[in-house]
Amino acid sequence: MFRIKKLYLFILQTFLPLFCMTFFISLFIVMMQFLWRYIDDMVGKGLDIAVIGELFFYASLTMVPLALPLSILLASLMVFGNLGEHFELTAMKASGVSLLKVMSPLIALIIAVSIGAFFFQNDVLPKAQVKMWTLLFSMRQKSPELEIPEGAFYDQIKGYNLFVKKKNPDTGMLYNVMIYDVSKGYGHANVIVSDSGKLSFTEDKKYLFLQLYNGESFEDLKEDRSMAKRGSALYRRETFALKEIMVPFDANFNRMDDGAMRNQYVGKNLAELRHTVDSVNVKVDSMGNTIARQMLHNSVCGVPIRKNVVKNGKTVEVKTGPVVLDMPIAFDSIFDASTSEKKQRFVEDALHRANSAKQEYDFKKYTFEESLMTIRRHQIEMQRKFTLSFACLVFFFIGAPLGAIIRKGGLGTPIVISVILFIVYYIFDNMGYKMARDGHWDVWKGMWLSSAVLLPLGVFFTYKAVNDSSVFNPDVYLNFFKRIIGMHQVRHLEKKELVIDDVENNVAVDKVQRLKFVCCEFLERYRKPQSYIKYWTCGYSEEMRAEISINIEDVVSYLENSQEQLVINKTADLPVMRNLLLYQPAKSSKLGLVMVALFPIGLLIYAVGRSSQKAFLQELQHTIKVCDSLVDLLER
Repeated sequence: MFRIKKLYLFILQTFLPLFCMTFFISLFIVMMQFLWRYIDDMVGKGLDIAVIGELFFYASLTMVPLALPLSILLASLMVFGNLGEHFELTAMKASGVSLLKVMSPLIALIIAVSIGAFFFQNDVLPKAQVKMWTLLFSMRQKSPELEIPEGAFYDQIKGYNLFVKKKNPDTGMLYNVMIYDVSKGYGHANVIVSDSGKLSFTEDKKYLFLQLYNGESFEDLKEDRSMAKRGSALYRRETFALKEIMVPFDANFNRMDDGAMRNQYVGKNLAELRHTVDSVNVKVDSMGNTIARQMLHNSVCGVPIRKNVVKNGKTVEVKTGPVVLDMPIAFDSIFDASTSEKKQRFVEDALHRANSAKQEYDFKKYTFEESLMTIRRHQIEMQRKFTLSFACLVFFFIGAPLGAIIRKGGLGTPIVISVILFIVYYIFDNMGYKMARDGHWDVWKGMWLSSAVLLPLGVFFTYKAVNDSSVFNPDVYLNFFKRIIGMHQVRHLEKKELVIDDVENNVAVDKVQRLKFVCCEFLERYRKPQSYIKYWTCGYSEEMRAEISINIEDVVSYLENSQEQLVINKTADLPVMRNLLLYQPAKSSKLGLVMVALFPIGLLIYAVGRSSQKAFLQELQHTIKVCDSLVDLLER
């Protein structure tokens, strides 16, 4: 009988609640971004709560591809950060359980989530996007809720501008009403002024019903030809006690048909996207072949490229040969000999032909580029079906090892790191999407750019966490740079008040002479500057440098017990030998030959390395001088 291990059960019970919490928090954050972006399309429209709730439901489904990777990153960071902070991860490793074994149940879970994300992208997301965009476009088409302000013109009724000085909210009466009716055009403007009025909707909410009391109307009739012929006035004035006006104003929410949106790339699954790409590719190839045939059949300077010939009773198309002239034609002289009218006609005819050809090919280019844009849009959606699943895996292999390294749980440090990494992911993902959409890059390159950037980071953190390597320890990086560029260190020796082992001068002289000998031996061996190839294949011997360093430290550790202040001071002048990588940059001759082949980079490193080698030789010469001074002091 299969039973899950308690360790795996513990890891899953720790991860799942945090994953659910971070997922809904991330989804809420991206939903707030959606709300801020489309708030103008929803506010002031008088929409029902059910319609807004439906829009938010479908919008939340479309935001899952953004929220899921972020929640996996944050949850894995928090889980392994908490385990490391409470030393539970240390206890597991001490018991012989490796980090990968601890991560194994979560790896299986994230793989299952990634597979589910693919089917979600392929089956659920297209339907949710169709519903969301259909609702959003329907909301944009809906007329705004009628709310006429006091003391200001209201222009949300199409073809009308309405001014109300005062309103009575209890009775709904409007006072000192002024209406500018331009529904028939500004040439037929109609101005209505009344003392009071009342505004209401018809039962079907498709019309506004205005009842105006005690007022006048002024109508412009200057475009009425029948009145103008009779010599009548160009304006009409009317005084009324009651006037009723019916104004078209659809206040209902009319849901658009989602059939058109289903045909867009956002509403198709993988099979439908692939079918559309293949169909449009066939169309593009056909367009290209048609344009090529037209260009082959176009005449050159009025001479047709092909002509029809009757052979054996059949019409056959044959290619005409090139036109050969006995002598070149001086077109400039012919043009100059023409009259001014002919010259102008020639130029106008040439410009007309050039513009016609340009417009024709511009139209073909527009049609061609539109088809290519359709292909790229569908290919982008095809790639997105897979990038989300892969992003979930990458973010887990970044978050889990990073949490084990930093050993910080809670919501502080993990949130900061998650936001920074997700911003980097979002920037590269958006940049790759735009480059692929505009045709600057191949679609697969643009859509996989963000994953390609973060994948090495996940591999690096996983390797470091499994091997318990220091990643955020500044001393590690400081020592690394010290090995590359080197930093001079100064010795500080002081006379000891109590010495257990006294310094014997003859022993001290032997040690100093030994140090001088190895320094001279090194200088003799490397008295000539190394060539470019010699530098990369040999460098300075690491064994000889190690021997010099050991002898220096032996002399210092022995002479620091001296009771003579001059000896101690002179011993402090001995340099601290640095083990720089630039002394011998290639540990093997094969690697050296590779760097020799990389001439620009290798030459730059060679220039810096030769400077470091020269400084090392100067340190050895200084060491020899110090040794001579120490011998003189010890033999006195």
